[in-house]
Amino acid sequence: MPKRSIKTKLKAWLTPKITDSTDVSAYLLSAHEQKAISAESLRMMQGVLELKQQSAGEIMVAAPAMDVINIDAPMEEILSYVIDIAHSRFPVYEGEKENIIGILHTKDLIKLQKAPELNVRTLLRPTVWIPESKGLVDLLREFRRNRSHLAIVVDEFGRVAGLVTIEDVLEEIVGEIEDEFDTNEDTGEIFGLSDGSYRVAGRTQLSEVLNAFEIELTKSEEEEDFHTIGGLIAHEMGHVPRRGEIFVLGAHKFEVMHTKSGTVKWFRVRKQPNLS
Repeated sequence: MPKRSIKTKLKAWLTPKITDSTDVSAYLLSAHEQKAISAESLRMMQGVLELKQQSAGEIMVAAPAMDVINIDAPMEEILSYVIDIAHSRFPVYEGEKENIIGILHTKDLIKLQKAPELNVRTLLRPTVWIPESKGLVDLLREFRRNRSHLAIVVDEFGRVAGLVTIEDVLEEIVGEIEDEFDTNEDTGEIFGLSDGSYRVAGRTQLSEVLNAFEIELTKSEEEEDFHTIGGLIAHEMGHVPRRGEIFVLGAHKFEVMHTKSGTVKWFRVRKQPNLS
């Protein structure tokens, strides 16, 4: 065996010995403290390390919270639902909600305008099924191989447990990914809809919502120091609001349309009938 040079020995002595992910994490933290890598780079690298330890069941959207489409629903109802929820893909079921028969890409609905003889069933794409125990690294690899972005998660008994998207996996590495339906962090958004209701972002400034709908808070609500409409409603309800839940504020009903990462992204706001 050839002898190692002094330079090689010195390099080996100075180079930290890394044997597991804990060592890697400590090494990365040290590199950040020495300003060799940024805080954002550190967080992403730690996210990659943690990805190996996580499974689909840990990050999935549970079955009761899944936004799904009934294949037998009228087309007008399907279109209204797709517009309201604003996902790019929906699981489609027939009969019972656990009977997922395919995935609908909302962009494919445009094809119905060009070819009226088609129906929603002809637009469905194959469902990717995965067990709750599937590791996220393997899942990300499967998403790339199948060119799919959504998978249905099943439990050990073969029942639908939830769904997971490629965005959910990537967010474990890079943090929350804003999409075209997310709003400006500071200003929020209020949109008028064709049926006379409004779509209001959960992080819209509370003062903006109160002014827009001429709402006066009760004394107890005023005592709470909240900046966003989502924060106030979550506090008043006592839990993270779920899709479909309704909270009455003044003369208006705030219905939860869309949630993400434990917060309300969108409310539908309607004035209650028989109230001036």
